[in-house]
Amino acid sequence: MMRAVWVAGACVALVNCSSPEEMGEAVGLDDSDIELTVSSTADPRAVNFEDSAERDGGTRDFTYAWPAEVSAIPDLAALLEQRREAALAEQKADWEEALAEFAGEECTSCKSRGYIKGWEVTADTPRFLSLKGEASLYAGGAHPNSAFDALVWDRKAGRALAPLNLFTSPEALWQAVRTPYCEGLLVLQEERRGEYFVPPEDPLAECPSLDDLVLVPASNGGASVDELRLLAAPYIAGAYAEGPYMVRLPVTDALLAAVKEDYRGAFAAP
Repeated sequence: MMRAVWVAGACVALVNCSSPEEMGEAVGLDDSDIELTVSSTADPRAVNFEDSAERDGGTRDFTYAWPAEVSAIPDLAALLEQRREAALAEQKADWEEALAEFAGEECTSCKSRGYIKGWEVTADTPRFLSLKGEASLYAGGAHPNSAFDALVWDRKAGRALAPLNLFTSPEALWQAVRTPYCEGLLVLQEERRGEYFVPPEDPLAECPSLDDLVLVPASNGGASVDELRLLAAPYIAGAYAEGPYMVRLPVTDALLAAVKEDYRGAFAAP
């Protein structure tokens, strides 16, 4: 198996047979606030953790990275450390099972595992540090698989939030962004498919649902959240070969109305 490489903050993965649902469960946040119970002293530098091994005809590679902005917030760094150690322990256990199951067989891919996850800053405002995560998993299969993740650190409250918790309800948010999202997605799909693009009879009906997407608050100016990025992993909005889709939506009055009152001042139209 070729070693997976982390390049310029993006995940580049090798072969993986895990389903998108399984990957989402592995890396996603639920809709509840994340309460931290551990504090640590973090070094305000970027972290690029690697752990690899080779044995009995198989290899195991693990990479987990986050930027210096995360390290500068000790409780946030502690949270990602906890998630990293849990993912590493799970990978090690899975690798040991694979080595035992395929012992004596000449099947390198069957006995190899790879995991890459990296976080990047999408908004660094006075109230929020918003992060986009991208993960990729090699579990022996025919092609790569990846998934997105996101979290928001609330500087005022000193805690991490799932992005959906910034809004009054998922339904209110979806009502505000569904039409522009689906229209934006169609533009991207047409660009990628070219002559093979067939406009759907009902763009809204055939558009992915909010449950299928990862929501990432972003800032272009640094003062406020002025953009939402809706990310669809491979398979969600098209064939695997089309890759992931990202639709960028500016903050509008309709979207602002869906933001919880406590967080509304941290958002602004561009």
